[in-house]
Amino acid sequence: MAIEASNEAGGHRRIRLGMVGGGQGAFIGAVHRIAARIDDQFELVAGALASDPVRAKASAKELGIADDRAYGSFEEMATVEAARVDGIEAVSIVTPNHMHSPVAKTFLEAGIHVICDKPLTTTVAEAEELVALVKKSGKVFVVTHNYTGYPMVRQARAMVANGDLGEIRLVHAEYLQDWLTERLEASSHKQAAWRTDPARSGAGGCIGDIGTHAYNLACFVTGLELDELLAQLSTFVEGRRLDDDVQILLRWKGGAKGMLWASQVAVGNENGLTLRVYGSKGGLEWAQENPNQLWFTPYGRPKQLLTRGGAGVLGDAGRVTRIPSGHPEGYLEGFATIYAEAARAIQAAETGEKPDPDVIFPTVEDGLEGVKFIEAAVKSATRKGAWVRMT
Repeated sequence: MAIEASNEAGGHRRIRLGMVGGGQGAFIGAVHRIAARIDDQFELVAGALASDPVRAKASAKELGIADDRAYGSFEEMATVEAARVDGIEAVSIVTPNHMHSPVAKTFLEAGIHVICDKPLTTTVAEAEELVALVKKSGKVFVVTHNYTGYPMVRQARAMVANGDLGEIRLVHAEYLQDWLTERLEASSHKQAAWRTDPARSGAGGCIGDIGTHAYNLACFVTGLELDELLAQLSTFVEGRRLDDDVQILLRWKGGAKGMLWASQVAVGNENGLTLRVYGSKGGLEWAQENPNQLWFTPYGRPKQLLTRGGAGVLGDAGRVTRIPSGHPEGYLEGFATIYAEAARAIQAAETGEKPDPDVIFPTVEDGLEGVKFIEAAVKSATRKGAWVRMT
């Protein structure tokens, strides 16, 4: 499907987007829809928004999707949209985890670009199959680790790459919440129900839901590869079937060490994602709840506060900044950056242009790395805290 200019101002035409999942009662679907529209690069034109056909079509009607593009199943949507002259060019997958693989596979085989929520799949075998399929298809595949879209995370990544921290020695990541302190899944809480269900979430609970975000953030900023880990996965809430607290020791290739703590029962924490990176020449500290600030401490000198849009901010951080300094940018804009980068990659792919080296987003390979991380952590925990090498 070629990307063609329309009569809109500047010749810009939005990418036709479909969505699987994200219907009535869903949380993340609305976030994706908002993010896809912030930079005016996508238009939602089709959807299979729920596993129940009646609810799927009712959800589509609420969003203004035309009746003939409101589908009762993702299989029907892929077949019909691939055959339309004005069919979707990309699909956003916002289902529970167990559906990521079959949905992504179906749309890739139909020749449609994929934007998929994390984790990529529930098993390494499924993730490896998707990696191979993406290479075969030549389609763009984006995993929405949205925190990689934050300007000051991009700033931290650039500073590490520039050698401002010297040789990386310590990498510590945390992601702390408290919303599962009680057994919400025993009530009618839809999000708690599927996120604590092994059949829909996979082998990991907290580790898959938010631990993967912390791990991906550490890898993205430092550029390091994990060698091995030692994990303790705990379930504190009686009757819960998956972990709700994760504590992991990390050994990175090249000699750096670290820790990762993710919890959904740490009372008093809302969305406490933080990253600390320390090297031979300096350290960085970033917290998602204050996303426009990055602390940098050169060894032997006073701590410096770098702000989004402020002095000393490097190129990529500035490129993904939308509004003047002093105005908060955060969660939705981080997601929007991933969608904007995806749009540029899709446009290049459809017009046959060379990929823009400045475009950065989590790829299907990053998604595979996240699934391997979950599997290694679960394996370590079942072996009572044995060191497990990443494969």
